[in-house]
Amino acid sequence: MILKHTTSSTTWKINAAFVAVIGVVLVVAINPALLSTSLPSQIEGIHPFKTMLIGIVLEAMPFLLLGVIVSSFMQVFIPESWIRRIMPRNPLLGVLAACLLGIVFPVCECGLIPIVRRLVSKGMPLYVGVTFFLAGPIVNPVVYSATFAAFRTRPEMVYSRMGLAIAVSAVIGLIVYFFIKQNPMKNTGEALTTHSPIGTYQQAPPRNKLDEVMRHAGGEFFDMGKYLILGSMITAFIQAFIPRSELISIGQGDFGSHFFMMGFAFILSLCSTSDAFVASSFMSTFSASSLLTFLVFGPMLDLKGTLMLLSVFKAKFVFFLAIVISITVLAGSVIAGNLFLR
Repeated sequence: MILKHTTSSTTWKINAAFVAVIGVVLVVAINPALLSTSLPSQIEGIHPFKTMLIGIVLEAMPFLLLGVIVSSFMQVFIPESWIRRIMPRNPLLGVLAACLLGIVFPVCECGLIPIVRRLVSKGMPLYVGVTFFLAGPIVNPVVYSATFAAFRTRPEMVYSRMGLAIAVSAVIGLIVYFFIKQNPMKNTGEALTTHSPIGTYQQAPPRNKLDEVMRHAGGEFFDMGKYLILGSMITAFIQAFIPRSELISIGQGDFGSHFFMMGFAFILSLCSTSDAFVASSFMSTFSASSLLTFLVFGPMLDLKGTLMLLSVFKAKFVFFLAIVISITVLAGSVIAGNLFLR
């Protein structure tokens, strides 16, 4: 009991410090006059930074809120046994069903990993679970709507994102089916009690299902919201302070832009309901295929998701997934860029 209380207290302090830092940066961004005027060269980019930051956050926040509410309702009211019963036993049908399951079960990547862990431990085939948590955060109505809103003038980006996510997830699911013969899950009986990558904590049991929905939505909105704001700040900083000529030279490269966007997506750890707005802000400097890499790679493999995967699966399997995801997303984005995103 003391350990749980200590972990919860530590997590709360870290989150509070994180929010305080973000709050200070937001206040300074909105009120640049608070900064000392003795550094005019550094302050020169504050106004575009402020405009980009507020624009990205205001555009993405409604979709983030809708996403956490929908995912919370689905997580509370749809039993895991229902998902397990409808999964076909045929590998090809199972992979296809897992790819499309996100349409009726729109949960973000942070909520999917603990769900998949429970499903696999209760009998769902590993390759189906892997396919589900790779495709689920992208192939769902909320993410589709957010991506369409972010790329109103480039609808081919929306279709390419959905199609590539299904293709990559199916390929990786089949690779897991054919090559992973041993159970890669860690042998632990302790349930994952939260989707926060910082630590785990126990909450008091909710009084009813609606209370559980509100608790889950509130926690998920806080966790995802801070990553959204942090990612928006980094994006706005890059756009405002890095010379446009340097961004264009990186963004129009054959493979350099793809590697940059994969690293960018991994570090930002944005929710899939809001990452499209960050990607759309780079439309004028980065190639469409590299933005597609960002949109597909990020929800499948980012920093917070990797930490969660390491808490569920053995490190060797997580490393295997990271390599396979990187190769397939890169190859798929290049092919899609040559065929559909000219």
